[in-house]
Amino acid sequence: MEQTGHCHCGSLRVIATGEPDRVYLCHCKACQRRTGTAFHFGATYPKERVRLDGERKIYERDADSGYRIRFYFCPSCGTTLYWEGDRNPAVCGVAVGAFDTSAFPPPSDSIWEEAMHPWLGLPPRMEHHQQGRPPTT
Repeated sequence: MEQTGHCHCGSLRVIATGEPDRVYLCHCKACQRRTGTAFHFGATYPKERVRLDGERKIYERDADSGYRIRFYFCPSCGTTLYWEGDRNPAVCGVAVGAFDTSAFPPPSDSIWEEAMHPWLGLPPRMEHHQQGRPPTT
C-alpha cells in the first residue's frame, strides 16, 4: 500500500509505502513551536519505504535527546513533511496530518510528556514517556 501526503500548497509530496513502524505524539517544546500547536503527530518508517517529491529545504538542529535531527519542509508554504535524525539513521518520520489520517492507526505512544499541556488528556492504554522513548536493546 502506498500513501501520499502533501504540504499545504501541494508542491512537496511525501510518499510512504506500507504500514508505519510507529505512530506517536511528541510534546517537546521544539515540536510545539515547529507545529504551532500542542503536540506533533508523527509516524516512523524505514527510510527505504519513504520518498520526497518536489523542492524542499532542510532545517537541522540538536534534538532534546542530544542527537542531530533534520526537518524537510516546503520552501513555499513552510510545511514540514519529513525528518531524519542521527539517533537512528535507518528510520525517518513523516507528518501524519499531511496524509488522509484515517489510513493511520491511533498513536501507540506519547513522548516528552514533561512538556505536555496539563489540560490535554490522553488514553491510558498508550505508552507514556516523560522524555524521549528509551533506546531499544
